[in-house]
Amino acid sequence: MKKVTDIHITSKTLLPTPLALCQEIDKTDAVDKFVSDSREAIKQIIFGSDPRLLVVIGPCSIHDLEAGREYAERLAGLSKELSERMLIVMRVYFEKPRTTVGWKGLIMDPKLDGTSDIPEGLRIARRFLLDIIDLGLPTATELLDPITPQYIADLISWSAIGARTTESQTHRQMASGLSMPLGFKNGTDGGLNVAINAIKAASQPQTFLGIDNEGRANALTTKGNAHCHVVLRGGSHGPNYQPNDVAITREKLTDAGLAPAIMTDCSHANSEKDPSRQPEVFAEVVQQKLVDQSVIGAMVESNLHFGNQPFPQPVKELKYGVSITDGCIDWDSTERMLRKAFAELGPLFS
Repeated sequence: MKKVTDIHITSKTLLPTPLALCQEIDKTDAVDKFVSDSREAIKQIIFGSDPRLLVVIGPCSIHDLEAGREYAERLAGLSKELSERMLIVMRVYFEKPRTTVGWKGLIMDPKLDGTSDIPEGLRIARRFLLDIIDLGLPTATELLDPITPQYIADLISWSAIGARTTESQTHRQMASGLSMPLGFKNGTDGGLNVAINAIKAASQPQTFLGIDNEGRANALTTKGNAHCHVVLRGGSHGPNYQPNDVAITREKLTDAGLAPAIMTDCSHANSEKDPSRQPEVFAEVVQQKLVDQSVIGAMVESNLHFGNQPFPQPVKELKYGVSITDGCIDWDSTERMLRKAFAELGPLFS
């Protein structure tokens, strides 16, 4: 008999069920309360009366746990100092979309060697998230694979859907069932309509194929996620963070019957892929926040050290605290940027 299925499958690795992994790497009631409280605080900034600036900041991706923890310890201390005017959430990105090929993140390849030990990647991700929460930092990530949330979403306070997947029906349906506030980025061409349509779709009840916490295939029905907003990240035609771009976005959201809540990604096309320009973009967001309450926050790619380094290369030769994906600003620049923003945001709290 001629084989007609699995022709291109070379191996299969059984994953632990989400329930089993979450029981193996359990959380406390205090963690549940922290996640719930931080999600509510983020919602109040996006849609409520909290005038603070939401800052989602951290490494482009986590690849070195030691460096990631050191960064988190520094950020946690600074966050406490600045909490009256900013809510700082740490980027803890474990999945990376690839235009063609490349390292797909710590969950998919935790050993950085192409062995793709996904069960271990899921365990590492869950443990690392708990470490960050123990420091008092809310966590943020981009959810790329629709199965991943079953393993880690209970430890995430804010999430993003990236420019490549905002138009994806699968990701809009997934977002409709997620329990945290979520930002949809504009399309890679800079177009806003895909993000606006994504917010509309995610806010509505959806039924789609997925798995439950015991790993069984289900038809999942959601009630919709009412806490989604736009993230401006620029596009192939250039940046889109200036006041005129924000005004156009606010008008389009209002015309669509959506809350005018706008976050700016200071990286990607908005920095023209030059990480040293991120503080400049962030400073513009702070000035906009002073006069426009539809501006709710910013994203920044930041690490212990500046820039990025080529990968793949031998893991032992990687520079400590330097991104292996997008370039980041260094810690000293991060601290100066955030302290300056804290001082400039003062009039909102006087």
